[in-house]
Amino acid sequence: MVTLIVGLGNPGDQYKKTRHNAGFLFLNELLACNHQGFAYESKFKADCAKIKIGQQTVHLLKPQTFMNKSGYSVRAYIKYFQIPVDQVLIVHDDLDLEAGIVRLKKSGGHGGHNGLRDIFSKSSSREFIRMRIGIGRPGGSEQVSDYVLKKMDKASEARVMGAICQGMTQIEAICASDIERVMQVLHTN
Repeated sequence: MVTLIVGLGNPGDQYKKTRHNAGFLFLNELLACNHQGFAYESKFKADCAKIKIGQQTVHLLKPQTFMNKSGYSVRAYIKYFQIPVDQVLIVHDDLDLEAGIVRLKKSGGHGGHNGLRDIFSKSSSREFIRMRIGIGRPGGSEQVSDYVLKKMDKASEARVMGAICQGMTQIEAICASDIERVMQVLHTN
């Protein structure tokens, strides 16, 4: 069962439509479908909300620290609400997947993602469920920072939003712990 969904991104208008904000974009879409908004909670340094998904209430969290400091918000939130890490879904961008691809993963490494690295470090666990939104990889490693932090062109945005929509179609099953079936569905597309 998933009781907390964390979307990773960077705060500020200049990052709203960037590849690195795929997690924020996912939560924004999820909340818009429920006709609700986020409220900032200073004790978590995050925008927070609660919605019904299927028959359960699910917490939503968008850390308002920068990406590489996301662990503070996640640790503070799961500690305050006593949420086990295996009930947390982290939605994040992934350079190793083509733009438009979405995959689900249980536990594993951070793959060089600074937001995940900080969350794993602060929570002393890797047992999170992860929704990986593919953003593709630029030509060389020296281009990564600009690539993830600059506004997407229309074609890239359409592909990333397509992956987000695909992930949203599975969110009720994910929250109900039907992880293996969702992995089969997403990983065969």
